[in-house]
Amino acid sequence: MNIESLQSLFLKHKESSLFHRYITNENIEPLLDNLSDNFGVETIEKSVLNKPIYAVKIGTGEKRILMWSQMHGNESTTTKALFDLFNTFKSEETEIEHILKTCTVYFIPILNPDGAKAYMRINANKVDLNRDAQNLTQPESEILKTVFENFKPHFCFNLHGQRTIFSVGKTNKPATVSFLAPAQDKACTITPNRKVAMEVIGVMNDVLQLVIPNQVGVYDDAFNLNCVGDTFQSNNIPTILFEAGHFANDYAREQTREYIYMSLIASLNYIAKNDVDGKKHKSYFKIPENDKCFYDIIIRNAKTNDDSGNRVEDIGIMYQEKLVEGKINFIPKIEKIEDLNAFFGHKEIDAKKTEVLDNFKQPVKVNNENVFVMINNEKISLLLK
Repeated sequence: MNIESLQSLFLKHKESSLFHRYITNENIEPLLDNLSDNFGVETIEKSVLNKPIYAVKIGTGEKRILMWSQMHGNESTTTKALFDLFNTFKSEETEIEHILKTCTVYFIPILNPDGAKAYMRINANKVDLNRDAQNLTQPESEILKTVFENFKPHFCFNLHGQRTIFSVGKTNKPATVSFLAPAQDKACTITPNRKVAMEVIGVMNDVLQLVIPNQVGVYDDAFNLNCVGDTFQSNNIPTILFEAGHFANDYAREQTREYIYMSLIASLNYIAKNDVDGKKHKSYFKIPENDKCFYDIIIRNAKTNDDSGNRVEDIGIMYQEKLVEGKINFIPKIEKIEDLNAFFGHKEIDAKKTEVLDNFKQPVKVNNENVFVMINNEKISLLLK
């Protein structure tokens, strides 16, 4: 399936009612109600706050694939892409009909509905579900384990979102999409099922390099059995971590959504058409490892004062995501004032060796939240446009 076909499918089937970063059960319930008869939709359990956790099943094939999204409630990009995928399957496009004949896919669109509603990573009991795979202290963790045991998947797709700090290696390229074939032991052994996961990741990377060259990364594979991916991998099921990251000026994650959609279609197409055995896994090792080289904004060459006199430093600013009346606001917060030559800004401003002042005309300070700054008597907004 070529790039043009993937892009065309996305444009035709993008779910327009899901937009930006705040996606909850209330957003997806009408869409689940409107799925066609070839989808199986069910409520599999309830969350800590008694919100329904939904599952969607489609396909009649023997290859079983389990996907879950919004395990972290504020990571919604992959959920949007799942509903774009549902629309594609609902349309009965001939280009992808072979997938449903060869595969059966089981989706949990929002595993953590309480976290989604509050727009937070953790669940209502303040537990990170992706660190609860062994202790299983939370109902959402038990639900996922039960689905895993009952469905008996041949592949697991663990769908997440990542912060804007991540770069591809130490370059000025953001990690727009990242992957990982998690380890299953402390030695990070390249096991047969990890090779299978790596082979599928390599296929997705080949596709993405055609649209976002040098903007795909992988995470380090340090082993942590408390993580769901590591646990499922340790059960000898090829497991793939997906991370939806930053694309230039795409804080709504609408462009990244398309790349996740393309990755999902490409991986399902490959699994459907091939008996994936891991023999073609080596391309995985050509994908650079992620680093943390970005700030949302860097103000370069700012004059600062200390006991030794004037200095020229950089100001690193990160957006804090805050839920306000049902919308996500991005509040600029000063994280560092120091030499940031080893870092990049998604936006950069040159202060030209002048002071950077806040709205009280005082020098800005670390931990300040500033919606604008004054540079050489010019008011400069730090808010997203």
